[in-house]
Amino acid sequence: MIEEIQKALEVLRRGGVILYPTDTVWGIGCDATDPEAVARIYQIKRRSDSKSLVLLASDLDMVCRYVKEVPEMAVQLVEVNDKPMTIIYPGAVAGGAPVDGAMPQQQRNCLAFNTVAEDGTVGIRIPMMDFCTQLVSRLGRPLVSTSANVSGEKTPARFAEISQEIKDSVDYIVDPSLEKGATGQSSSIIKVGLDYSIEIIRK
Repeated sequence: MIEEIQKALEVLRRGGVILYPTDTVWGIGCDATDPEAVARIYQIKRRSDSKSLVLLASDLDMVCRYVKEVPEMAVQLVEVNDKPMTIIYPGAVAGGAPVDGAMPQQQRNCLAFNTVAEDGTVGIRIPMMDFCTQLVSRLGRPLVSTSANVSGEKTPARFAEISQEIKDSVDYIVDPSLEKGATGQSSSIIKVGLDYSIEIIRK
């Protein structure tokens, strides 16, 4: 596993895109602070960049670096959660959008503008899988984690279900044997607010 993490990190650090198993389903990923890499993922998925992307963080400390204020309700949910859960946080710390068609430079302390929804929220999950946790921790920044399929097509639960088009479009494919820790099902999605509001988007 350590060797796979190192290979994936080398690709991510140079702005590449990887295909990798998460604690839920297979994902397409890149450094979430790199707007050009994120733009490439939208192209691979043939998906509008008006839609936000789910990100992985290694722990709550990392979440706190990229969200202006983490709602207390979110902290409580993370502490008691025992299943894969994506939380939509308000107030993402994001970089600027393109100016005159020029893509902004990568800013390590900000999420890429194209990972964030129009209302300034961002979906982040702390994965329940050792491979993902170590990968994100060693990267030191959130990792994009969007399902490994063209938008509108079936989400692949296992590596064998991923289309050749997707496999050919990435820079590195993580060893499929590491998918053993995945549930094969998408995570629940819960939106939380600073006013203690909570909305279940997907169970």
